[in-house]
Amino acid sequence: MVVDHDLKLEYICAMFKKTPQTIAISEFKATCLAVLEQVRLTGTSVIVTRRGKPIAEVVPPSLATSGNSWLGSMQGTATITGDLVAPASEPGEWEALRP
Repeated sequence: MVVDHDLKLEYICAMFKKTPQTIAISEFKATCLAVLEQVRLTGTSVIVTRRGKPIAEVVPPSLATSGNSWLGSMQGTATITGDLVAPASEPGEWEALRP
């Protein structure tokens, strides 16, 4: 398979997306927790139907909601030692303040 790096990410993800499984609402009600776990593990969405018509779709969580965010990933790894506001040297040592 040849992957063109100029393709949009959504298109590439759509190429590898599995076809959704369908399940009747009565069966979904009886096996709800098992269906949710199957969606989480396999990454395949499930369409819930009533009398053959789709009424809901259970989809796996996106990467943004799965907790793998890089924001805050370094929290608690640094320590502050000393005064952050004070100058690094005495004002008498500054070249701009010399006569």
